[in-house]
Parts: sequence; structure tokens; C-alpha cells
Amino acid sequence: MPTLQFKTSINCANCLRAVTPFLDAEPTVKKWSVDTSNPAKVLTVEGENVIPEQVMKAVAQAGFDIEPLAA
Repeated sequence: MPTLQFKTSINCANCLRAVTPFLDAEPTVKKWSVDTSNPAKVLTVEGENVIPEQVMKAVAQAGFDIEPLAA
């Protein structure tokens, strides 16, 4: 399953609760997690045919900063 990673401003349990409905609503996202211990607050998304722009839009709608993580 393809994996995408993004740098975000999601940094606590309340942030995770806020973004959950937005990411869970994305039909191509099968699994996601945020490493809040990483300084970049890395969001890892797994799924088939995940569109990075859709993930970024969902996170932005939840009120968080997001950008693609440089490989």
C-alpha cells in the first residue's frame, strides 16, 4: 500500500481529535497516524490511489498547517 508523508502542525491529542473526522472522511485513506514526538509532526497516510492534494485539503480544513515532506 503506498505511503505518503507530510509535515504538519498537528501536535497534541486535541489536535488529533480535531483532524480525525476530516482524514477519516477521505475514501482513499485506509490508515493514518501522526508522530507528535517528531519535530516535524509527521503525518503518515496509507491507502490506494491517495491524492496528496486531497489529504492536504482535509488537514487544512481542520485548521492545521500541512506540506509535503521532502524525501
